[in-house]
Amino acid sequence: MNTDHLTQLNVTIQDGVAVLEFNFPPVNALSRVLSDELTSTLDIISETDEVRAVILTAAGKVFCAGADLKGRSEIIKGPGDLPAHSRRTRECFHAIRECTKPVIAAVNGAALGAGLAIVASCDIVVASEKASLGLPEIDVGLMGGASHAMRLFPHSLLRRMVFTGYRVAGPELYNLGVAVACVPPEELLATARGIADTVAAKSPLAVRLSKQTLNAIEDMSLRDGYRYEQDMTAAIARTEDAREAQRAFLEKRAPVFVGR
Repeated sequence: MNTDHLTQLNVTIQDGVAVLEFNFPPVNALSRVLSDELTSTLDIISETDEVRAVILTAAGKVFCAGADLKGRSEIIKGPGDLPAHSRRTRECFHAIRECTKPVIAAVNGAALGAGLAIVASCDIVVASEKASLGLPEIDVGLMGGASHAMRLFPHSLLRRMVFTGYRVAGPELYNLGVAVACVPPEELLATARGIADTVAAKSPLAVRLSKQTLNAIEDMSLRDGYRYEQDMTAAIARTEDAREAQRAFLEKRAPVFVGR
C-alpha cells in the first residue's frame, strides 16, 4: 500500500494488521482531508489481502473532537456544498462499517460527535482509562451522532448524553459493555494489537463472511437473520479454509489458511 500521499492519517502495516492513526493536531477533528483519507484507505484495505485486521487510533491526547468546525466555513460556501459535505461524512462512517476487515477502535482520549460515530462504526472497542464518548452538539447549536450512539448506549443514558452533553468515561464504557477492555494509556495499543493478532490468525475468508453476515443481520428479524446465518455457514463450510480448520483440529495442530 502506498501511503505517501496521506497527510492527516498515519498508516503502518505489520503481520497482517494495519494501524491507522489520526494525526491532525491539536484535537484530530474530522476535517474534509481526514475524512477522505480515512475513507479511501479503508476502501483499499478492503481489497488488500495482506491486511486481515485494522486498528483505528489517534496521535495526541484526543481521539477525535468531532467535526472540524473551523474548516467548515471553507467547505460550505454555496448551494450544494452542505449536502455534499453531509454525504462525505456519512460515507466515512460507512467505510469503517463496510470495510471487509474487522476494525478495532483503540480510543485513547475523547471521541465526541463525529468521533463517537467513528467509534460506533467499528467492530470492537478498546478504551484507555482516559477515553470518553460524548455528544456535545447541544452546546454548539447542532445535532448529530445519536443514530450511531443508539448502537452503543441504552435509552436513558443516550438521551442524557444528547440533552446535557454528558461524557461517558472509559471505565463506564467497559462496565456498560461498550468497550471490551479499559486499560492504562500505555497498554492501549498492545491490548488492541492482541485482539487484532488473534483475528489475523483466523481464516481471512471466514472472518470476511462473518463480518458481512453480522452487518446484514443487524436490522433483520430473528427468523430472517438466522436463516441468513445458516446460508453463510453452508457457504463457509464449502471452502478450503473450513476443511483445513477441521483437519487441523483432528490432527491437533495450528491451521494454515489460504483464504479460499
